[in-house]
Amino acid sequence: MEEKLIIMDTTLRDGEQSAGVSFTAKEKIEIARQLERMGVDVIEAGFPHASGGDMEAVKAVAREIRNSAVCALARAVKVDIDAAWEGVSKAASPRIHVFINTSDIQMANQLKKRREEVLEQAEAMVKYAAGFTKDVEFSPMDATRSDPQFLFEIVRRCIDAGASTVNIPDSVGYAMPEEMEKLFQQIRMNIPNIHKTRLSVHAHNDLGLSTANALAAVRGGARQVEVTVNGIGERAGNTSLEEIVMAIDTRKSFFGLKTSINTREIYRTSKMVESFSGLSVQWNKAIVGKNAFRHSSGIHQDGILKMRQTWEIMDPEKLGIPLGTQLVMGKLSGRHAFKNKAAELGYELSESDLDAAFDEFKELADNKSTVDDRDIEAILSERFDKVEDPYWTLDHVQVSAGDKAAATATIRMIKKDGTTHQDAATGIGPVHAIYQAVNRITGFAPRLNEFSIQGITEGLDAQGEVTIRIEDKNRTFLGHGAHVDILVASARAYINALNKLLDSETHETVSVKGGLKGGQGDGTADNC
Repeated sequence: MEEKLIIMDTTLRDGEQSAGVSFTAKEKIEIARQLERMGVDVIEAGFPHASGGDMEAVKAVAREIRNSAVCALARAVKVDIDAAWEGVSKAASPRIHVFINTSDIQMANQLKKRREEVLEQAEAMVKYAAGFTKDVEFSPMDATRSDPQFLFEIVRRCIDAGASTVNIPDSVGYAMPEEMEKLFQQIRMNIPNIHKTRLSVHAHNDLGLSTANALAAVRGGARQVEVTVNGIGERAGNTSLEEIVMAIDTRKSFFGLKTSINTREIYRTSKMVESFSGLSVQWNKAIVGKNAFRHSSGIHQDGILKMRQTWEIMDPEKLGIPLGTQLVMGKLSGRHAFKNKAAELGYELSESDLDAAFDEFKELADNKSTVDDRDIEAILSERFDKVEDPYWTLDHVQVSAGDKAAATATIRMIKKDGTTHQDAATGIGPVHAIYQAVNRITGFAPRLNEFSIQGITEGLDAQGEVTIRIEDKNRTFLGHGAHVDILVASARAYINALNKLLDSETHETVSVKGGLKGGQGDGTADNC
């Protein structure tokens, strides 16, 4: 049978100690409700003696929460313990958390007290707190830098004084995982009354090891972990709730433990704390980061499409992540992922069309960090809009333009028979110059009736989609073109329309010497 690991959340207390974070009373209540909904065992609601506002917030949480224990922090002094009890006395399950410095560096320089004085004070204040409630937690602050023998002695005396939970804090994030596991093993071996209490761990992330250290402590015998949502907290932060919970859940056979957390509430809780704290979750944050379940490598995408578990050890749905697994289309994406995305968007491509569309996608991905569905749909819709066997294909566009000189465009195109044709022309604007050069190459100059540009996506690297209408012999032909360079998109749209025109002229011989068909290119795009 799996043993339970108690989850104590200190987002409202230690999390609020993050520089720049100050939760309102209303926000604290909302977070507390969400923590209760998620199944957190103990909610550390604040430090009541710190301020009147904190006292009122702790009281409000204590009145509101019925299914989780509500804890208040107190220094090992009577005035703090009195305030802590005042704050949590109305809770369904109240807890007082008493702490005192125990490392030589902090006792000498912060408390200005000798070891014996600290021992007596801790013992007396834990006993005093136990007069209010049977649920008293004791923390020897900076335990991992404390002398082990002194640590064993203060823990022993505080257990006898009434501490039902003893928390071992790595207050400055100093310990290594191997040291943490060994310390908890030594505590269990060297303190004769340790069986009367629950061992807890509180780790900080100064060296990026808070989760590793907390899990090492669990391996050493800790059965409560103190955490914060998104790992927020003093300096580099605290042990992350979501990382601990999912490590225990994902590696059940390794730890042999369970928690009471409803994992489907993890993502919602993360977003709430992110919003209220103003601290953005880094994209590569484990479990709840934006990229945690997004895949951009072609090899990974191929594996995900075949079986999600090839590259994901957790199910994003189990975490309540609404978008689930995402394949991010970019320059590293493979043909398999692109084909799958095209199918999702409703396009069934032949192998030749897939190859051509994939080549266009790769070209676009080289110019954009992320290609979204709208970009891909533009590529696919443009391909479906093309003449099946086009007469002309754009090969190269070069434009020189400015407000003090006539625009000049050089165009290179490939004819249906495989020959390459190049020409140049000037115009009133760059688009006019491009179209004039195309007219010179193809021998056509239809009337341009409509020209419009629309951004497909947001941002400076967005594709532009150009739509045009040309007229010849009272027939209208629509052309589309998309590209990150709107001049290239303009050329593509024009050639697309011309190919449709030529496709309808299959039985006519087109000759430059015989004269240009249609108008003289004097449509609405002349000033583009």
